Amino acid sequence: MRAFRKIAPVLAPALLLAGCGGSGNAVKSVSTASLPVPPTVTRPAPPRPAIRPRVMAAPGLEGVIGAGAGDLQRQFGAARLDVLEGDARKLQFSGNACVLDIFLYPESEGREPTATYVEARRSSDGKEVDRASCVSALRKR
Repeated sequence: MRAFRKIAPVLAPALLLAGCGGSGNAVKSVSTASLPVPPTVTRPAPPRPAIRPRVMAAPGLEGVIGAGAGDLQRQFGAARLDVLEGDARKLQFSGNACVLDIFLYPESEGREPTATYVEARRSSDGKEVDRASCVSALRKR
């Protein structure tokens, strides 16, 4: 009985596969070269509904939120990073005190992206800092 228990895990799948055998008739191969190829139909993706971005509102961010890229560069100088992704844009400004990421989205289709959200962190270790303080520090440089 012990020997059977050792062989059973190997024997069971083999027996199951043996039961899957055919009638012994050979399968004839059919050339697919003579079969007509159905036309490929591609449909355009349905248009995405316009999503209105959430606009951050916080004290000390006046002049940043709602500003376009040109206005932001006049306030903070040349952006360290300028990343475009679809119709969105991210500008990054940095100084000794902090790094400021400003996210710009168009409020409606065809409009210029404007700043809707801001993140700020310390330059030294990346820990989050007060956004308004970072804006103020970068404006003074």
